[in-house]
Amino acid sequence: MRKQTILTITAFIIFNFIGFAQEDIEKWYTEEIQGSITEIDSENRELTVTGQEGNIVTIIAGDEVERFNELVIGDIIKFDYWTYIKAEFRKPTKEELEDPLLVIAEAGKADLDTPPGATVGALINAIVTVEVINRPYMNVVVKGPEGEFVTIPVENTSVIKKLNVGQVIIITYAEAMAIYIEKIPVK
Repeated sequence: MRKQTILTITAFIIFNFIGFAQEDIEKWYTEEIQGSITEIDSENRELTVTGQEGNIVTIIAGDEVERFNELVIGDIIKFDYWTYIKAEFRKPTKEELEDPLLVIAEAGKADLDTPPGATVGALINAIVTVEVINRPYMNVVVKGPEGEFVTIPVENTSVIKKLNVGQVIIITYAEAMAIYIEKIPVK
């Protein structure tokens, strides 16, 4: 399930931010998120948070987050959430074809140039293929390495014009969380 979620998020980011479908894209994105804690895994320092628009994300609170043990289900918190994306438009290597969905790191430090103090929640490499392009409705269906299909809305018309059915995209994706979690007082 985690791999499916990562693939869905990754594909959505790619098709909404790439400007030239044949050039590699590499970028960090950051977002401040506020939401309600719905699950706590104290042993692994993981929090599942439901955002204001119903989006759900599981984050890892790094060792730098003080007073973690004071957080409870129902608390409203805010934190910064980073994602890293690299999309490559090339033929996959032999090694990538042998392992088309590779979880490189999960819930730990990674070798990427992550923001100071950030903990990586996941770092994956995946090969996806464009299966359907629906230009009138501005969406694309990609097939992931485990045979799953994901429909992705595309906002940038110049991107959808440059995509081709059968096109392979190699993705490196990482997500990281900030070193702080701020508890929001309920009024």
